[in-house]
Amino acid sequence: MSHQNKVATRKKSPWGAVGYVLALIAVAVINGCATVPGTQVADQVAPLTPERELKDGELLNVSIQVFDPGELPEDPDKRKGLSPEIREAESRFAPIHLKHTLQRAGYWGVVRVVPDRDVGSEVLVQGAILYSDGENASVQITVTDARNVIWYQRTYAETARREEHLGVEMEKEDVFQDLFNTIANDLAVYRNSLSIREIEEIRQIAAIKYASSMAPDAFGSYIATDENGLVSLKRLPAQDDPMFERVEAVKVRDDLLVDTINDYYDIYYHDLWEPYSNWRRYRHEEVATLRKLERQALTRQILGITAIVGAIALGAASDYETAVRTRPLQDVLIAGGAYSVYSGHQVRQESKINKEAIEELGSSFSSEAEPLTIEVEGQTVRLTGSAEQQYSKWRSMLKQIYAQETGLIGEVETLPEMEQSSPQELNEQQ
Repeated sequence: MSHQNKVATRKKSPWGAVGYVLALIAVAVINGCATVPGTQVADQVAPLTPERELKDGELLNVSIQVFDPGELPEDPDKRKGLSPEIREAESRFAPIHLKHTLQRAGYWGVVRVVPDRDVGSEVLVQGAILYSDGENASVQITVTDARNVIWYQRTYAETARREEHLGVEMEKEDVFQDLFNTIANDLAVYRNSLSIREIEEIRQIAAIKYASSMAPDAFGSYIATDENGLVSLKRLPAQDDPMFERVEAVKVRDDLLVDTINDYYDIYYHDLWEPYSNWRRYRHEEVATLRKLERQALTRQILGITAIVGAIALGAASDYETAVRTRPLQDVLIAGGAYSVYSGHQVRQESKINKEAIEELGSSFSSEAEPLTIEVEGQTVRLTGSAEQQYSKWRSMLKQIYAQETGLIGEVETLPEMEQSSPQELNEQQ
């Protein structure tokens, strides 16, 4: 055989075409794999606790803002049963469980969940859900103190094992407890790097910032903000300052209100625990089944396409006599390949049933996560997705109370009407 014939033979080799097809499919599979943003936390993370009981002057209060729920993929196939309603529930569930985790740590004073940014917070924890599907979770956490010093901003991710869904316990052990423990430990490590003087300064600035929000003309000059947004203390009010004493009295009412909100957040969390835990467990199982079926479908279709391409390439690479002799083999390869492709399609159709089951679980979860009601100052309001809006109204109400007590009526706007419901209306709604 001449050199030219050998080259022609190599160019017509059927394995080159088959290999090319396999390479394209492999690239498609790799590109189709979902990636969860953030660094995976370690397994079996033990919570940090202080070596001794800390004194009151060493404790900082923590406000955890309701998390940003983030956005879901626009493509329904990529959502795989996720819904905005579930994300909204998770944006409240996660900070409440983090609150319970921090309360057990022993490093902090009062830990509260707040619907919006807390102007008087000593330490503010803000979170955003980047990814959550029952099997994987990823959140971005930003921690800032009253001085506007950003402690850190980090992204945490965890992939849960199927058996971890069986060991959950309300307020203590979540499916993603390693993630919550890691966040709590990072907070403790940074807090331990602060001096007693820094802790005292943070507490003082938080108190003055709250007073300044109530009466900026009276207390705005007590603190200074530099070009980087960092807040420093210029001076403190006198111990018997009557205006500051009134602010402190209003702050007590504010704290009581936030405590009431947290009581209802805890009720919401308790009511949410069982349906949410079940949803995550069943969805994890459904996603695992879905993934298995998709792998089976892909394998069958790869084999089918490979057989068809191999048959075509075999015919194209042979001379007339060989092509005629191998025609039955080519027909078998094409027929078998077509059946494998069709079989893969059928398996994909079966996977759609699992997708529908996931969506049904999501709808069931959403229907069980009903809003609650809360009574404040003799007024009954609904604690729903609009609780964040109600929170700002409550803050306006407290500012109005302070203005009335000090005679500074002109400094505040009229309080907007709060949504109220009578006991009869509430019974009808329930």
